[in-house]
Formats: sequence, structure tokens, C-alpha cells
Amino acid sequence: MLPGVYRATKKDGTQYFRGSITHKSKHISLGSFSSEQEASDAYQLAHRILHDSSLTLESYLDCPSRLPFQKWVILINFRDNGMYIKTPIYLRKNFFQYYFAIDDFLTFDIDDLFYYSTRSISRRGGHLFVADYGMQVNILSRYGIKNYAVVGRDYRFVNGDTRDFRYANIEIINRFHGVSHMEQDGKEYFEVKIHWNGDFLVGRYADETEAAVAYNKAASTLIQKGYIKEYPINYIEELDGDEYHRIYKSVSISERIRSLTPLPAHTESRK
Repeated sequence: MLPGVYRATKKDGTQYFRGSITHKSKHISLGSFSSEQEASDAYQLAHRILHDSSLTLESYLDCPSRLPFQKWVILINFRDNGMYIKTPIYLRKNFFQYYFAIDDFLTFDIDDLFYYSTRSISRRGGHLFVADYGMQVNILSRYGIKNYAVVGRDYRFVNGDTRDFRYANIEIINRFHGVSHMEQDGKEYFEVKIHWNGDFLVGRYADETEAAVAYNKAASTLIQKGYIKEYPINYIEELDGDEYHRIYKSVSISERIRSLTPLPAHTESRK
């Protein structure tokens, strides 16, 4: 067999060829190929990448390759930075970039390197996910951003680059469900709305925590009166049980919600 090539057999008896290379005592799989020559070409290219510093990430566009771009990134990063990472990450000074294509990448703080070096990022419906302990986890959750959050309303990218996920670049505007930070005539306040008969105004509050509790109180009231079966509830980490119940008892919500007549049992209104 040619260097770096191994014959393998599928369960149905079909033969194929695997390519691999060992560099700095690290054995690196290059993938599966239909012919010995293709696997050998991949091996020869990998060897060149690992020893020829003139090849860059951008060189992929001009170099016919048996290797997928993600593997190209892995090899060049290993060559330039001396660290083998199994996901398509290229290390920069104090940050790294996770590549999907040469002009399609995400930027992260170096503190997140271990997390993303062991988890592949996938896209679905405009969202970014990783598989974490068998679950699909939205990467925004690492920043305390809820699944219902809307960019530009609930959080923003400070430098305008929606691919830059460094912590200093992500500003959370609204932490809680139903709560929006507002400003008028130089005064800041928090407006609470709940989805019932459209987006219904629960109230306006000077404090964000109080506003979050007000939303919970409005949700609980509507549920108890039989108008809606369930709402997402705000979990407020900074409040202990006694403080939460004190605010819950004292906070005011819309009179219209408080004065609703309870629906008969087994009846539900979804306006």
C-alpha cells in the first residue's frame, strides 16, 4: 500500500481506503476514500500542509484538495500553533476562530477553547447549537441569553459583528421574559408585557428584578384564573425565597388582569 493508506472493509464487504498521517506523535485521520490513489493524495497534501508554512487557510481556494476545508484548518492550526484540535479551530492571540468555510467563521474568547475543541457547532434555523451530554444546546445560553431572546432587542453585539462571540462583545439588554428595558426623556424604566389578547401591558417598573417578578405574578394570575395553561416563568437567581415572596406580594400588576373573572373548570381562553 502507498504511504499513509490503509485498506478497510464495510459491513457489506465493500472495500475502501483510509488515509492518515502521524505528526509530532499525533495520529491524524484524514478520512475515507474510494481508491488507494485518492487516499494517498490526501496523505501527500496533509504532509505538505504540515511542513510548508507558505500554505495558509486562504490557500485552500487555490489548491485542489482531497481534504475537506475543516481538516485543512485543523492541520494548519496544528502546524502553526503546535496544538492538535479535532474541531476546525484556528488559534489567534487571546482568541480563536471556529471555521465553517474560509469566509464563514465565528470568533470566541480563548477561555472557551476547551469547550469548543470538544464540541462541534451546527446550524439550524439560524441558530447555533452544540451537542452537550446528548442534548442540543444553543450556544447563546453560555452568555445567559434565553431561547426566546431577540438580537437587537434583548441582546446586542457591541461592535456590530454578529459572528463575534467574545464576552466583551455581547451586551445583554433584557435578561427576563416579558421585560424590556426602556428609556424616555432621559429616564430609564422596565416595561412588562405578557401575551394575552395580544401583547398586554402588565406595568412599568423602576427596577428590573421587580419587573421580572411582576411578569411572574401576571402569568400566575392568568393561569390560576384559567385563561392560559402555562407561561415561561422568570428564574431570578439573585433573590432568595423570602425576598422573592416579599416582592411578589407587594408588586402591582394591571388591574384588568387582577379583576378577571375566573373561567369555569375545563374551560380555557387563548386570546
